[in-house]
Amino acid sequence: MTATDTSLLDVAATGFPILQPGHGAIASATYVPATPENVLWGRLPCEADPPRAVVRPGSVITVDTISHEGVLEDQGRDPREFFARYGVSGTHVLDDAQQIADSGVPHDFDDDGPHLVTGPIAVTGARPGDLLAVTVLGLTPRVPYGMVSARHGFGALPGEMPSLEMPSLPGPVVTFATAHAEGRGGWGRMAVDRTDPSRGALRFPLRPFLGVMGVAVPGAERPHSVPPGRHGGNIDVSLLGEGATLFLPVQVDDALVYFGDPHFAQGDGEVALTAFEASLRATVKVEVVPGGAALRPGHGRVTPFAETDEYLVPIGLDEDLDTAMRDCVRCALDLLTTDYGIDRHLAMAYLSAAGDFAVSQVVDGVKGIHGKIRKSDFDEVTRPR
Repeated sequence: MTATDTSLLDVAATGFPILQPGHGAIASATYVPATPENVLWGRLPCEADPPRAVVRPGSVITVDTISHEGVLEDQGRDPREFFARYGVSGTHVLDDAQQIADSGVPHDFDDDGPHLVTGPIAVTGARPGDLLAVTVLGLTPRVPYGMVSARHGFGALPGEMPSLEMPSLPGPVVTFATAHAEGRGGWGRMAVDRTDPSRGALRFPLRPFLGVMGVAVPGAERPHSVPPGRHGGNIDVSLLGEGATLFLPVQVDDALVYFGDPHFAQGDGEVALTAFEASLRATVKVEVVPGGAALRPGHGRVTPFAETDEYLVPIGLDEDLDTAMRDCVRCALDLLTTDYGIDRHLAMAYLSAAGDFAVSQVVDGVKGIHGKIRKSDFDEVTRPR
């Protein structure tokens, strides 16, 4: 999409106000803004990184996150100039995004990932062998617009999509999208034709979530922000919206949790390379499950898993999609045998009859599979003590 495809964005009409740093509702006493000193770019925290805040288990935290769209070097590293091409005025661009773009925050476009990550935050008393439970209480759009990006050589169809005829070579092919409030949810909108706006727009539901939630790894080397792993990170499971709890095996003392890669919506697979990328203000609760990782069968390989009001969500991660699927099924079996005391063979039969498994994403090097297991199916099961 080019500047000729859009008209000036009417922010008031979208129903989502601009949430600049420190402005608008902040739902907790602990607030971590996405200032340059609180953000890592393209790398994830490690044990050697000092915390940007310290909280006790059970605390509620509000964290600002920033989308990398408009900040990246191949987009000009100037979000005000970048979004102006799509009818967004400078006053509707986030100040913290511009500050990071203008700052000396280190970022190597060729070697680092794209993600801006806020944190880390220390959770006192968390120790390796524990689980950190991160419950998403609220996700508020900070702007009513964002981008879906594709880059040549990436995504589910590298070499085929985006097509070589796209004029942006070698830069990204971007699609501008807007967000509109409606009741407790909302909807996204993107043009159906790049050259003829009169043909209308595609409309789809908003499902905000954070693609990156994780804990620090041991040592002094920061991991790349793209591939997910035991530490969590760029899991990109779209079910992890409001009400979801992500369980992360603690790697270092005090966990050092962090947040980033905000999305307004994502389809399972994330096939283009990114989804609807746009900045969010997140309010989360952090709790520690002492020894929680050690309670899991095969706990030496415990990967993150999640829970929503409706589902248990096992997660499998591997560069090979078949291996990721196998690991996701093993995680599902572990959850059913440990939490519900179900015989492993019966659990396997149940999963085949009633469990759903989906591809979370295929674009992050390490691919993801997640499952959906209805908790209501176990209403008549007596859980072990």
